[in-house]
Amino acid sequence: MLNLGLLIIRLVVGVLFIGHGAQKLFGWFGGYGLKGTGGWFESIGMKPGVTMALFAGLAELIGGILFAVGFLTPLAALLIAGTMIMAIVKVHAPNGLWATSNGYEYNLTLLAVAIGIALIGPGKYALDIFFF
Repeated sequence: MLNLGLLIIRLVVGVLFIGHGAQKLFGWFGGYGLKGTGGWFESIGMKPGVTMALFAGLAELIGGILFAVGFLTPLAALLIAGTMIMAIVKVHAPNGLWATSNGYEYNLTLLAVAIGIALIGPGKYALDIFFF
C-alpha cells in the first residue's frame, strides 16, 4: 500500500505542476502564457519577466513530468521546491500563512510533499527503479 500511496501523491502533485507550467508557457488552462506571466513577473520585481516566466514554466512542466513518472525524482523535487520557494518569497509570504488571505499555506504543503518524496523515494511504481 505504501507504493500505491506514493504513486497517488506523485501523480496528483506532478500533474498539477504540469498544468501550472503549461499555464505559464502556453496559456493553457486559463493561464496567461509567457507574455502575460512575464508582465506580471515584472510587476513584482522579477526581471526580465518573460525569461523568468520561461524558467518558472519549464521548472514546473519538467519537474511535474519527472515527479509524476518517478524519474530523476530528487531533481524533480528540487524543481518543484524551487518554484514553491520563489512563490512563497516573492508573492505569498507578506500575506501570512493562511490561504484565505493569499498566504503561503498551499505552497508550503507542496514544498513539504516534494522534499518528503525526494527523501523517502518515489516507491516501486516509478521509473527510477529501472535506472537507479
